[in-house]
Amino acid sequence: MRSNTHLLAGRALACSALATILVSLPLNGQAPAVSGPLFEISFSGQAHSGPVTGRVYVAISRLADTAGTPIMRTGETGDPLFGVNVENLAPGQTAIIDASAFGHPVRSLRDIPAGRYRVEPFVNVYTKFARADGHTVWMHMDQWEGQNWKRSPGNIYGDPVVITYDPRSTKPIKLVADRVIPPVTVPADNEYVKRIRIQSAILSKWWGHPIYFGATVLLPKDYDKHPGVKYPIVYDEGHFSLRAPGGFGSTSGAGAKFTSYWLADGTPRVILVTLQHPSPYYDDSYGVNSANNGPYGDAIMKELIPAVETKFRVEREPWARLLTGGSTGGWIALAHQVMYPDFYGGTWALCPDGVDFRYFQIVDIYADTNAYWLNAGSWTRLERPDSRKPDGNITAMMKDENWFELSVGDHARSGGQWDIWQATYGPVGTDGYPVPIWDKKTGVIDRKVAEYWKQHYDLRNILETNWSTLGPKVANKINVYVGDADTYFLNMGVHKLDEFLKQAKNPTPTGEVVFQPMAPHCWGPPLPDLITKMTAHMDKYAPAGSDLRSWRY
Repeated sequence: MRSNTHLLAGRALACSALATILVSLPLNGQAPAVSGPLFEISFSGQAHSGPVTGRVYVAISRLADTAGTPIMRTGETGDPLFGVNVENLAPGQTAIIDASAFGHPVRSLRDIPAGRYRVEPFVNVYTKFARADGHTVWMHMDQWEGQNWKRSPGNIYGDPVVITYDPRSTKPIKLVADRVIPPVTVPADNEYVKRIRIQSAILSKWWGHPIYFGATVLLPKDYDKHPGVKYPIVYDEGHFSLRAPGGFGSTSGAGAKFTSYWLADGTPRVILVTLQHPSPYYDDSYGVNSANNGPYGDAIMKELIPAVETKFRVEREPWARLLTGGSTGGWIALAHQVMYPDFYGGTWALCPDGVDFRYFQIVDIYADTNAYWLNAGSWTRLERPDSRKPDGNITAMMKDENWFELSVGDHARSGGQWDIWQATYGPVGTDGYPVPIWDKKTGVIDRKVAEYWKQHYDLRNILETNWSTLGPKVANKINVYVGDADTYFLNMGVHKLDEFLKQAKNPTPTGEVVFQPMAPHCWGPPLPDLITKMTAHMDKYAPAGSDLRSWRY
């Protein structure tokens, strides 16, 4: 969910909006579904030569708000965005966005005040996936940008134009998307940083379309000067990024400090790796098998990690294979240790996404009836917050973020945070798309789906239910760190996990769970401190005869 401070700053989301009934667009200038203001949007044949199935948007900004284009300004506290689906929309054909399309933060085009605005058209191109489970779905295919529709290569946009807007007018406002987002430029490798990108046979077969994943590898100092050394390996999980692990090579900030540490005398020489495994739902697959994402766990374990550990000199033993990561990466780091307990030697998870779904952020999906609203007596209904500052001030509400995702894409196709959780944790529906944990418009929770989540992905429940068999394998391997004023309330789920670990017996856990007072998302020890902890852990728990010296030069 939220990004590792060592990888990305902030949340990998498009952000939030108001609930909308999403309808297929009329084509070729058909009459709008309702009277009132409307936009007619087309794209040029030079931008895209064939028909498009996907989603068309218009974003609206005030003239004074010039920091970024209207599309880039949309978000949970951003500028108005309206969107609708299209199917086989040909170049030059018209897609209509009228007052029936709901948006965020303004509900309808009718609610935009009269005035002059900058507006921008955008076309999000979908790909057809004929999956191995028998379902055919249309999703946006990642183009190695990290599943971000706003900057995905091949998506189509138009330059912002200034219009005079009258919400009472029925005269169409015509916009043309005639520019294409270019391919991603992958940073060049160097002495220390190496990149791998491969097609996954497992995922390509399941999705019915080529699926790629990769790794960015940071080698230790003087790796080539010690050809006989095999190194421990640390998998630093998190959001999609092509940057060097740890921010290595940066000239300022935390990345510069880490670079100095990595090259300093006395630093334990390990290999540090970040993985790239975007799915059609998000910039990160969450690294596990799921009904909607497919067998990402199998693919990572059987294809991606072996590719890394074959190419580089890795001590391929569990004691020397360690996990860390923050936010989304924190959840993956804990989930992989729990779900593959014999493969890894320990996890140091920072600010993980919900590890106990009694606090899915602050929604109890098992007991609450609504994710957006709390009843406070017969006359009062309270909104549930989504994020906060450490001093308690609220920065976003639960409903807004979910509603924006719904306006960006129905069927969990927004590329947003809540939608990837639906796709990862939930069952697949009869239409091939995720069955939502709650109604996206009303917030009403589906208890059957909640039970599915509990049995498959509630990490505290999995540990507690299976402690007799899991405990002996992971009791000394679990370490979790979180700010006790986490921006997204993730500390509460960690408290529940901590309660279980403190009372667990046979065996008794020996790892640490640390809560930092007043710290926001994503607090945790910096990488140098974590590597020190990992090194001490290897010294203590590596089997007799393990090589604990050759990689310390």
